Amino acid sequence: MGVLSGNPKNEPMHYGEIFGVWAFSLGAIGAVSCYQTYLNHAGDNDLKKILHDLIDQTKLEMNECNELLSDNGIPSAPILPDKPPVKIEDIPAGAKFTDPEIAAKIAADTSAGLVACSQAMGQSIREDIGALFAKYHLTKAALGLKILRLNKEKGWLIPPPLQVKRPESE
Repeated sequence: MGVLSGNPKNEPMHYGEIFGVWAFSLGAIGAVSCYQTYLNHAGDNDLKKILHDLIDQTKLEMNECNELLSDNGIPSAPILPDKPPVKIEDIPAGAKFTDPEIAAKIAADTSAGLVACSQAMGQSIREDIGALFAKYHLTKAALGLKILRLNKEKGWLIPPPLQVKRPESE
């Protein structure tokens, strides 16, 4: 048996794991605040449903990461207060995010989250931490698919240049 064997929760976290979990928690704290703001700006009900799903998932990730840090004697970043609900009519037109802008931003955030989860899994030697981020990765992939479908259905997707005419093969 090696030094790092047995119950992973009894193993120490290495500095990469500590920073990865702490940074992921900090990102989640900021994301919850942003998604709550987007929810105030969103007009489309399907978009609002996805924002609620994102807020719930992101709060879960934040709480689990903070608990992991706390269990290992590491302080987490302070949690921001929840944003109060606002009537969409009270937001001036020039200050309001549009539904396509919100959908594009949450798609980009979800994509970046997948990369962060992959990085955390790759650097983890504690199996429980790797498994935690694998769980987040799977959930983010499913949410990303919902966001992609929403963008396509609503006509909000801005595709990159498409190769319409293919070179002829010899």
